[in-house]
Amino acid sequence: EVENLIDLEIDGFPSSSKTRNGRYQRSTSDWGYVGDLVEDDDKIGLYSYKVQSTITSRLANTMIQAKMVNNAKRSQHIVFDVQVPKGAFIDNFTMDINGITFTSKIREKSEARKMYSQAKAKGKAAGIVRSNALDMENFKTEVNVPPGMRIQFELHYHEMIRRKLSSYEHVISVKPGRLAKHMEVDVRIIEPQGLRYVHVPNSLGDHFDGITTISKGEKKAHVSFKPTMAQQRKCPTCSSTAVDGNFVVQYDVNRETTGGELEIFNGYFIHFFAPENLDPLPKNILFVIDVSGSMWGLKMKQTIEAMKAILSELRAADQFSLIDFNHNVRCWRDNLVSATPAQVEDAKKYIQTIHPNGGTNINEALLRATFILNEAQNLGMLDPNSVSMIVLVSDGDPTVGELKLTTIQKNVKQSIKDEFSLFCLGIGFDVDYDFLQRIATDNRGMAQRIFGNQETSAQMKNFYNQVSTPLLKKIQFNYPQESVSDVTQSSFHNYFGGSEIVVAGKVDTENLQHLESIVTATAANAELVMETLRDVEELDGFMKKDKYADPDFTKKLWAYLTVNQMLAERNTAPTAALKRNITKSILQMSLDHHIVTPFTAMLIENAEKDEIMLADQPKDPRRGCCPGTLGLTPNAPNNNKGIPAWANVTAVPVSFMPEQRSPPVSSLSINRVDNDPHFIIHLPKSQRNICFNINSEPGKILNLVSDPGTGVVVNGQLIGAKKTENKKLNTYFGKIGFYFKNKGLKVEITTETITLKEGSYGITLTWSDTGHIIRKQLLISVKKASNVTITVGEEMSFMVLLHRVWKNHPVNVDFLGIYIPPENQFSPAAHGLIGQFASEPEVYIHHQRPGQAPEKPQATMEVKGNKLTVTRGLQKDYRTDRVLGTDVQCWFVHNSGKGFIDGHYKDYLVPHLYSFLKKP
Repeated sequence: EVENLIDLEIDGFPSSSKTRNGRYQRSTSDWGYVGDLVEDDDKIGLYSYKVQSTITSRLANTMIQAKMVNNAKRSQHIVFDVQVPKGAFIDNFTMDINGITFTSKIREKSEARKMYSQAKAKGKAAGIVRSNALDMENFKTEVNVPPGMRIQFELHYHEMIRRKLSSYEHVISVKPGRLAKHMEVDVRIIEPQGLRYVHVPNSLGDHFDGITTISKGEKKAHVSFKPTMAQQRKCPTCSSTAVDGNFVVQYDVNRETTGGELEIFNGYFIHFFAPENLDPLPKNILFVIDVSGSMWGLKMKQTIEAMKAILSELRAADQFSLIDFNHNVRCWRDNLVSATPAQVEDAKKYIQTIHPNGGTNINEALLRATFILNEAQNLGMLDPNSVSMIVLVSDGDPTVGELKLTTIQKNVKQSIKDEFSLFCLGIGFDVDYDFLQRIATDNRGMAQRIFGNQETSAQMKNFYNQVSTPLLKKIQFNYPQESVSDVTQSSFHNYFGGSEIVVAGKVDTENLQHLESIVTATAANAELVMETLRDVEELDGFMKKDKYADPDFTKKLWAYLTVNQMLAERNTAPTAALKRNITKSILQMSLDHHIVTPFTAMLIENAEKDEIMLADQPKDPRRGCCPGTLGLTPNAPNNNKGIPAWANVTAVPVSFMPEQRSPPVSSLSINRVDNDPHFIIHLPKSQRNICFNINSEPGKILNLVSDPGTGVVVNGQLIGAKKTENKKLNTYFGKIGFYFKNKGLKVEITTETITLKEGSYGITLTWSDTGHIIRKQLLISVKKASNVTITVGEEMSFMVLLHRVWKNHPVNVDFLGIYIPPENQFSPAAHGLIGQFASEPEVYIHHQRPGQAPEKPQATMEVKGNKLTVTRGLQKDYRTDRVLGTDVQCWFVHNSGKGFIDGHYKDYLVPHLYSFLKKP
């Protein structure tokens, strides 16, 4: 299917000037004096961190800008990492490195990928950035900045502020990461309906009491947060910043008694609908709770606490029941019961007895819930004015029963029949939130991800409160066709108290009289509701007089609602042809309105087009929740930047000679484990290669490097061939894990994917990709279908090689090889099958004699107090020729390296892929 790409171009900033080719050059000369910056040990100074946000009739335009300088005497990575609210559309990003400006424009994705590939083919600096197609919450780039250079990042995005619990809440992530000489968060609110109140909770902590200022007028407000550098400090003598969290602005507007407001401006109308003075409708609610083994511990404890509070809030007119499920499905009651005090108390006692265990059968649990509601409706047990809903709480994928997500989605859709709503709460990062969103949207509900921590209970109660007070059902808005066109969604299943329904469309300003008298809203449980039209001329004059108001707010709100509606329709499209048509429409909207959608990647390049970044999205959005980053160096000389020289070797012919020392060239000076698995240990001082094999069982995990001094672990998990040969089952490395404890990073490499993990977050490339991921100065470079190089600053590097075999081969399987240079700066505490040789042992080889074969002479090797019989032979280095390999001479130690390695090879077996080796 067609996806699109955004290429962003700077526009309309005072410090920018357009060049003749239409691009913008940004000057950093307006920085003024940049002395007196507080620098961390890395000598990176943050000159300013500025956030400017303007809300015009619920449309928030936000700009985040950071100006930084590298005062170190060496090049180093500078990071720009911001949180963008879920659902916001990025519409601009620029970088300026000492006058070198990086910009972009919207492009269709395949065209952009072609440009990216062409740049790589010409040896230009190119990299790939993987971001999460689902949550798009992190925008991050990491740039390699030469000493003394300044860099400016600037990101723009816009979003519609949704009303929840009778309040609009504008959340801005403010995480500068260090003290800023100039720090500012500036929020302006322009609401033609008039402001009822403006409130700024102390979301950044008591440390900043009294610093925020609020100026409120009848229809406008200004919020300013400008802490001095002293106020930013965690403590008076601290060099770290206390500014680390969300800056939140809450407000509400004045409303007419009718509950409706029409705003018409620049050829578009926006219809805000939020009636308040209505009695709540009774509800019929089924709580479906996942009690599988993964919910054990804090998740379950917090869920029980939340459910007890939620049950207490049920009204006497409500009906309810509980379903808990793991591999089995249990019902507290097989039918709906009234929310009497006695029934509520009994339900609380039932929840308290839940003990998580077993698998997850989501399909059967949801079908049981829909059966209970459908049966109650068929038996006439439901009030015609009541609202029916299911609330699903789960933290994982289905593991029992029906496992195919599309089948579950289809089953639930057919069972619900558009009669009631499904709301989904996904707990933690392992849950397939994309699936929960689809199944909720498909059934007139919504989904929310909550974190499995101490705040889970509060988040669950907050979510429930948003849907606990239904006021209207089956609402239909009617607009005169003579006046409007391209209207967004105009029918809604429910309206909940404290929320707001927003409809938008294009308007014919010559026929406004129709809008004044004909616009109506109907609901199944309410009389006709007339709408209020705000005076067009009055609104026009008000908006044009305010220099901060966005003149395109109606157009942007219409585009925002239209694209989100199309995304929801695409998720539930019944045919592939319809899905393609919707995707095409989303692409066109992205091109027309310069916005990033979930189908949009980002192409960023400098004016000379000799450096390029492609921000792409993984095919499986669940594999990552945060994007990777790209390191760029201005005027990069080659396309192997950042990859150590030893990883780019050329083949070196090897001529066999008895007991010759290994030549000190990069193709040989390497420790490696490859094939079945063959270990080759290069000893730099004596210029010898020593080899041994390890024969173990599939599934076992061997420790290769365990270095508590540097906090680095490298382990390999074995897989077996498809069958035995000569009564022996060959084993290979099918998975290799790297753990960089001091950075909190893990890398897992399999024969299918390369995944970087940080806590609960993850980002994944496949072997069909070519590109880079950078995180905390750890560089992962992937060469398509060939190898992965991991570089940690200047201290160490690793290469993992992919071996593909014919998939129908009767015996062989795909496997991995690992190559580790002896120059890696491990600590003296390093151990492991390879790590122990960071401290090179004394090796004395003598008494060379003929072996059983003329080409394989034998000798005596003295090492670590042992005398061993070793055999001269050849092993393979596959870095230059992954099919045939390059021959490498070595002395082979028999019996799984016994006598050469410390102890027995079984001493190097570890329980997990990221386990350190236990001390003997």
